[in-house]
Amino acid sequence: MNMENRLGLVKPLVPPNGARFLDMYFKGHGVNPTVNTEEERFSTFSVDTDTASYTLTRAYLERQSLPDEQAVRVEEFVNTFDYGYADAEDAPFGVHVEGFPSPVRKGYQVVRIGVKAREVSDAQRKPSHLVFVIDVSGSMNMENRLGLVKHALRMLVEELDERDFVSIVVYGSQARRVLAPTSATQQARLLEAIDGLYSEGSTNAQEGLELGYQIASEHLIPGGINRVILCSDGVANVGVSDADGIWAKVKGFAARGITLSTVGFGMGNYNDALMERLSHVGEGNYAYVDGLKEAHRIFVQNLTGTLQVVAKDVKLQVEFDPKDVSLYRLLGYENRMLTKQQFRDDRVDAGEVGAGHSVTALYEVKLREGASDLGTLRIRYKAPEGGDSKELETKLPITALRANYARARSTTRLAYVAAAFAEKLRGSYWTRPLTYASLLELWRVVGLEDRQDVSELGDLIRMAAALDQRQDRFESLAPLKSMDYDQAPSVL
Repeated sequence: MNMENRLGLVKPLVPPNGARFLDMYFKGHGVNPTVNTEEERFSTFSVDTDTASYTLTRAYLERQSLPDEQAVRVEEFVNTFDYGYADAEDAPFGVHVEGFPSPVRKGYQVVRIGVKAREVSDAQRKPSHLVFVIDVSGSMNMENRLGLVKHALRMLVEELDERDFVSIVVYGSQARRVLAPTSATQQARLLEAIDGLYSEGSTNAQEGLELGYQIASEHLIPGGINRVILCSDGVANVGVSDADGIWAKVKGFAARGITLSTVGFGMGNYNDALMERLSHVGEGNYAYVDGLKEAHRIFVQNLTGTLQVVAKDVKLQVEFDPKDVSLYRLLGYENRMLTKQQFRDDRVDAGEVGAGHSVTALYEVKLREGASDLGTLRIRYKAPEGGDSKELETKLPITALRANYARARSTTRLAYVAAAFAEKLRGSYWTRPLTYASLLELWRVVGLEDRQDVSELGDLIRMAAALDQRQDRFESLAPLKSMDYDQAPSVL
């Protein structure tokens, strides 16, 4: 039995049209409901700065196929883009709020909440020991898998310096150490090890991770960055007998300061659910690499922010006052939701935030007449080295609302288009009235035409429009012409 079946996480799915990528594994978490503030005024969730879902969707569309709906996570679409938030001058996080009337959902305001962590210059970055655990099994024997891993590592080597050490573990049928902890100043030795990687055997991920953690533990840098980085297509079919034991070990190492990030490669035989969960339990981040451009973004452009954690166990909570807000819905973060009680329970793990990283969340809120505030935002977090949590609180002023979509900042419009695109791809009830033509018009109004990532977003929307032949699955239950904008049908 393979790892994904043992874990009980997922089932293999096939894209709705276009190319057929067999053995792609995803786990859906549903779509957040609209909540009545009289029943629950608190919206609480763990932060998420992953971007894999957006990149994986891009890989699908560029291969002329819609992504599986369960592969689409709204928050990862939104958090792919840089919104240019400023740092706070006297606090660990800057908070940025803006809203406008929803172009799609009648009677609602879209509220964008952006939280920006403090910047850390490259010179201030802590020393690191990076242990790469690389899948070299037969399924990785492709240029866009193991070949791309090697390209990415070469880029990384160029960015490291005398503060950094690199170790390499590979696993096929068995795990073995390819490179003992080596100073990044020894570039020739590092590149020789990278160039010598080759495909071999089946996929013993458990043994690979165990050896990687062993090396990280034996060569721990006190007070530094100690990170295991798994590079794989997520397939694991040998050596797994105790799934719960794996999660416990990964969580235990994270508590000791050895975090786990996962970087995915490949289309077909790819396990998104496994890679995402490993990174969450390991308190790292999850990225997907679909080409050299993305490899450069992850391993070069975002290196300091990806490695240098400035806050851990970061939780966000928005309290909506029922006298001001009657209904609300959080877009995305379904697998990061927490209860009101878990917000102040320091035993509950949450996401980490790297230097300069921002987290953006969008809400749809229905205001009462005469509303005086949008709500109260609370941020709870620990220092990177742990200890007691600290809590920040800030009001979300109603003056942050703009008269219409066009009056909002271009970056706020961009966040909304990214979220709406994800909602449409995953078949959300709430975007039924939104056509691709309307979405493209919203994208055009964003502006920022000179930004390559924004231009690419428009291209992806056009690709999806040409491919999407799905019928409205809700029409027989709730005809669009009489759609209830407050509540979805109870049978959904």
